[in-house]
Amino acid sequence: MRILLLAPGKSIHTHKWALFYKNNGIDVKVVTFSDHYSAENAAEIDTVQLPKLLPGKLAYLSGVFSLKKIIKEFKPDILHAHYVSSYGFVGALTGFKPFYVSVWGRDIFQFPLMGAVNRKIVEFTLRAANTICSTSHVMAAETNKYTDKQIHVTPFGVDLSKFKPMLRDNREDQQKITIGTVKALSDKYGIADLIKAFSFIYEKDPNTRLLIVGDGPQRSEYEELTEKLGIAEATTFTGRVPNNEVPRYINEMDIFAVPSTENSESFGVAAVEAMACGVPPVVSNVGGLPEVVIEGKTGYVVPKENPQQLANMFKKLIEDPLLRQQMGQRGVAHVHDHYNWTDNANGMIKLYKQTLNQA
Repeated sequence: MRILLLAPGKSIHTHKWALFYKNNGIDVKVVTFSDHYSAENAAEIDTVQLPKLLPGKLAYLSGVFSLKKIIKEFKPDILHAHYVSSYGFVGALTGFKPFYVSVWGRDIFQFPLMGAVNRKIVEFTLRAANTICSTSHVMAAETNKYTDKQIHVTPFGVDLSKFKPMLRDNREDQQKITIGTVKALSDKYGIADLIKAFSFIYEKDPNTRLLIVGDGPQRSEYEELTEKLGIAEATTFTGRVPNNEVPRYINEMDIFAVPSTENSESFGVAAVEAMACGVPPVVSNVGGLPEVVIEGKTGYVVPKENPQQLANMFKKLIEDPLLRQQMGQRGVAHVHDHYNWTDNANGMIKLYKQTLNQA
């Protein structure tokens, strides 16, 4: 089987899919716009860059001719594009069949609402697709506003050989309750809300710490906020960490927070990673987050942009170690049953085979 993936090469999700295919005997090639290229990822997966010869949306048109040439040379069995707003549009314009497209989040929640042309691009791409995939049911429902076609829900899943409970004997500040997150430092992920919520907790219980793993354009702004709220000494900003170190950082936490503010949080992979490590998550009620967390069983769902309610759930978990332990155990079982990366990725391969058998 030969699969041509049309997607951002620097995305960890693109790379995970491509590596899985390669390791399972599929001949895979990634095609990415030059500004989405990753030399590190390309060292493991055959990757071709598409030039952006024209500005704005016209760049998509200029990429079509290059893509057609790549298709002619590679002769894929399936062309699979990620994002209906950009790569999907380029893929649709080639006219190649069978054509798969996966929606990711902003491309379906926000892009088509930003003007008539954008909406037409989304509708055209979905119309051209033989198969449409979504990582969550809530995003599938959003996609069905623009097409009557069936949407196949294919969760990202997590690698359970990496994301698992670990011994915490070597943990920093073992006696302190650690609340944390692993996210890009941006308001769309509710980082300011998390900091404010922690300040409410720390004021009453100084035997707590906040661990923020990740980097982003608003880091200095958030560091200033911790100073202003008097919690800087209790807060650690790690900056960007290698992907293979993320499980260790999650295992340093007692409570995990995903207080995102936008529906484009399409799946909630960070919450799933936390549950896989046995750490109960508190998530906001946006996008696919409420879909992955079983309210009151594996974690809690709170209203978005509500630091006080976030703090209330933190307090509940801090005061009840047995509850944290039970939620953690149920979370591990939940992820094993529904979000095992190997099972989810094999589900996509099964879809591919069904398509090719029907051809």
